[in-house]
Amino acid sequence: MEYLRELNLLSIIVRVVLAILIGGVLGIERERKNRPAGFRTYILVCLGAALVMMTNQYVYLTYEIGDPVRMGAQVISGIGFLGAGTIIVTGRNKITGITTAASLWAAACSGLAIGIGFYEGAVTCGVIIVFIMSGLQKFDVWTRKHSKYMDLYIDYNCGKGSLGEFLEYARDNHFDVSNIQMSQNEFYHNEKGKQRILSVTMTVMSHSKRTHSEVIDILSKAKGIQYIEEL
Repeated sequence: MEYLRELNLLSIIVRVVLAILIGGVLGIERERKNRPAGFRTYILVCLGAALVMMTNQYVYLTYEIGDPVRMGAQVISGIGFLGAGTIIVTGRNKITGITTAASLWAAACSGLAIGIGFYEGAVTCGVIIVFIMSGLQKFDVWTRKHSKYMDLYIDYNCGKGSLGEFLEYARDNHFDVSNIQMSQNEFYHNEKGKQRILSVTMTVMSHSKRTHSEVIDILSKAKGIQYIEEL
């Protein structure tokens, strides 16, 4: 192992192959879920980070100048720009891509560990990262489904009632409403004339034990609800 921690042809090959394997495994998990960053992206991130650390180690050993981890520090901060590009805010204020961004950052960190020869840490954390991304997804979904709190998107028809009436209806059915955000009003024309639609996102908490489907079913019966969905 000590020989592989040194910078030589064998250690370079081992580090490159290991970076491709770990990056590829992480990328396959995201590729299966049709995420913006997939198989090739993760390999490039992990391999690039490993190359940065190997280059830093080479410069440090060959010229005996510089900090052996300075270039790696730039990767950790720089990968944020790539991760930010995978985060998308939809028109209904639903945020997606955060897990992909975090796993890209983790893949870069794994590459840095491989590049400096910290194989044990890279492999151990690589396995844990894969488990978190795949194995804990069902637990995450289960937790969300059984949470008393729900984030909702609602299209409210102001021609059939007021938002205040909806909030009163929610309180009467033992709901607490918070974090209300209203977007720009939209107007639609139909046979009854121009209809004003208010788009609202809010957090709802049920005092009674109800499934999320039951919550949506109850609130959808309120006067003026044009459309409702969980974010």
